[in-house]
Amino acid sequence: MENITLRFSKRLKILRKKHSFTQEELAEKADISYKNLQYLESKNPTCPNLKTLEKLAKAFNLPLSKLLDFK
Repeated sequence: MENITLRFSKRLKILRKKHSFTQEELAEKADISYKNLQYLESKNPTCPNLKTLEKLAKAFNLPLSKLLDFK
């Protein structure tokens, strides 16, 4: 089974593409660094902190629980 960080990485990339954002656009909209977003979407992702998760959820106009919905 994949670890939760990798599952989140895949979910983030799917959501970004669904919303037709480039990595640069999403990073700007979420007020996080482009480099941070690249790491979050990589094959060896970093673990996001709660503030970053909140910013990403807001950028997608989703509640945090939906951002973390890995079904």
